[in-house]
Amino acid sequence: MKKHTRAVVIGGGIAGCSTLYHLTREGWTDVVLLERNELTSGTTWHSAAQVTNFGMNQTMVGLKSHSISLYRELAADPEYPISYHHGDGGIRLAGTAAQMDGYRHFASMARGMGVDFEVIDAAECARRHPLISTDNLMGGLWDPGDGDIDPAQLCQALARRARQAGAEVYRDTPVTGLTQHKDHTWTVHTDKGDITCEVVVNACGYRVNEVGAMMGVQHPVTSMEHQYFVTEEIPAIRDAGHRMPLLRCPISDYYCRQEKNGLLVGFYEQDCKTWGMDGIDPHFVNALCPDDLDRVTDVLEGAFERMPALTETGIHTIVNGPITYTIDGAPLVGPVPGKRNAYCIIGLRAGLGEGGGHGWLLAQQIVHGEACYDTWVIDPRRFAGHATTELTALKAIEDYQNEFRFHFPNEHRPAGRMARTTPLTPVLAAEGAAFTVVNGWERAEYFRPRAEFTVTHGFRFDETFDVVAAEVAAVRDAVGLTEVNGFNRFEITGQDAESFLDRMICGRLQRRPGRVGLSYLLNQQGMLKAEATIARLPASERGPERIWYGSAAASELHDMDWLTSHIGPGEDVTVRSLTNDQTILVLAGPRARDVIRAVSRADWSVSAFPWLSVRECFIGIAPATVMAVSFSGELAYEIHVPNASLYAAWLALRTAGEAHGMRLFGALAVDSMRLEKGYLHWKADILTEFDPWETGLDRFVTVDKPDFIGREALLERQSAGPGKRLVTLAVDTREAPAPGGASLMTDDRVVGTVTSGAWGHRTGLNLALAFVDPSFADPDTGLEIDLLGEMVPARVIGAGPYDPDYTRVRG
Repeated sequence: MKKHTRAVVIGGGIAGCSTLYHLTREGWTDVVLLERNELTSGTTWHSAAQVTNFGMNQTMVGLKSHSISLYRELAADPEYPISYHHGDGGIRLAGTAAQMDGYRHFASMARGMGVDFEVIDAAECARRHPLISTDNLMGGLWDPGDGDIDPAQLCQALARRARQAGAEVYRDTPVTGLTQHKDHTWTVHTDKGDITCEVVVNACGYRVNEVGAMMGVQHPVTSMEHQYFVTEEIPAIRDAGHRMPLLRCPISDYYCRQEKNGLLVGFYEQDCKTWGMDGIDPHFVNALCPDDLDRVTDVLEGAFERMPALTETGIHTIVNGPITYTIDGAPLVGPVPGKRNAYCIIGLRAGLGEGGGHGWLLAQQIVHGEACYDTWVIDPRRFAGHATTELTALKAIEDYQNEFRFHFPNEHRPAGRMARTTPLTPVLAAEGAAFTVVNGWERAEYFRPRAEFTVTHGFRFDETFDVVAAEVAAVRDAVGLTEVNGFNRFEITGQDAESFLDRMICGRLQRRPGRVGLSYLLNQQGMLKAEATIARLPASERGPERIWYGSAAASELHDMDWLTSHIGPGEDVTVRSLTNDQTILVLAGPRARDVIRAVSRADWSVSAFPWLSVRECFIGIAPATVMAVSFSGELAYEIHVPNASLYAAWLALRTAGEAHGMRLFGALAVDSMRLEKGYLHWKADILTEFDPWETGLDRFVTVDKPDFIGREALLERQSAGPGKRLVTLAVDTREAPAPGGASLMTDDRVVGTVTSGAWGHRTGLNLALAFVDPSFADPDTGLEIDLLGEMVPARVIGAGPYDPDYTRVRG
């Protein structure tokens, strides 16, 4: 066994084999895969191995398209062909109108990735799959490229091609430990000797946390027992003359595909069971859990009703094996949080179908630092420390029970709630708050007008429309108050803090004490990596002059990794997180100054505290740091308060606000108002697929700065011209907002993609942001949005249609 290699991939299932192969395709051929037993001896070997193109966002559709293309190439290899049934087709059934709306949206979203789905009615579902009943069925989504593949052959084919390129595979070589050195390289310890390497990849399936423990990390991944059976021969399948389409049924929680002349039928029962929570037998290889069909009786009855032929055939084989789930159901593919040169490709519950694409995107990140798609939806850093084993298990059970029931917009499921709260959470609940979840934090989404108020979740405007309108009106006409918890907040100190930050951002760094500025960070490719509010806190009795870096709550681990990984040798820079110590209260509206004057002795006049100022003061008896910044487009103050004093600050503001018509508002109102101002959301509108010029952030770029990360690549992109432009659209319908991912069309051609949308209650416009081809970016350009199956007119308008001169925010 060799002593040194560039990268070591641990795990010989689809995740590991795909990563190894794609590393060689990206130019790293001195790479090694270690497998404790035989290739595919973990979850991979008993996979149902369905290969669909369906995904709930464009990144997932894109990586699945790559998987299908790769698998077709492997199947056609005359030297080593593999068994791949491509193009059998598949149907995802729907029993409600809201589910059908969802399928229409997913078809629109996939269209932008070059994938054609078809929404069909119940009769057409039965025509294409003659074994099903149409009882309680509204229709379904047809995926023409659906199919299945042989797991062992696929992994062997990937490993074979990797070996041909120079990679090495060591079987029967368990990893016994991992040691990271001061230069961030690793030594991988095995029972056959040690290997030093630059990069380690955890691709260990259900043993993910055994290797995670060797790094000192706990991944939010757990396993669920999953059962399927294979039937005896079914005459109708034998005599059909074609292969049966795959079927996935959210009504009865089962799926099936053809296996020889019978069916493979799998179940997602409500009485489901976690696996391996207390450790895994080291000898559990090529093994299964005991059969337990009694547990799936209720689901089986629904499958019998949907497919009566199942009642007339016998069971040939029963399989019950562990499959991995993450805390939100999506895989973890990318950098290991808090570690350098460590990556993972784990939690692939549908590993065979999409593993080719996951390995492809991971290899790009390892070799180039970024992938061709924005990979935040699968980034391991999208969860913070709240993602414990206990919480992961609860969410895994919930996801398993709802396997084929996608999340609707603003639907927040109940398992594992209240993971991250503040002293105000019960106070807001008593005020009628309905909560959304942001990186585990419970954040007020809107405030119920009455206790019995309920919402019908779907893709169309719902019962919250008028509620949000009233909250926005209060902020526009008087004053509103809300809590923004979990906001990412780093304190950056040290003699080199200023020069360090100047190198990190692409624009001018705010250098004046008492002032605030918005800044953007780029990656090495010149694309947008992060958005940050930089506040220069003046020296006071609370401490010396220092810098605060604030960013989206979801970016907590992502931004900490990015910043700390770029502190140079010998640089005196310390980055300390205050995220869990303080919470923001936002006071917004034309009477906000009157309210804050009533609770603070400081001078709050425009001349003493203009827009983009920051000061330390007291709100009532609570110490606070106040910034004159606004995400609503109204006069507003961000009031940062230590959690120990949060309730005191709240009471002071709430009491003072009574005289000024104060109303509480939530996240839905904020989203409506920020779209009216053209303000962007990180990882909705700010993506690594686009540079700051394409995103309309020209004013935040200073190209004559001699040095900042991504500068040279950005200049090269500038000379090439934009590939897309971010525009604001007025959408001509009152039926539904434009959901992220919807395709923009002209002459039956996709020319853009919506990133976010909501109703603008102050402008009376249905607004959306979208990246479009540059030739369609001029104001008054007419387009159509493929919106829930209808072609809806949309018109490009100027960015930030509400108060474009910023007179209101300046107070």
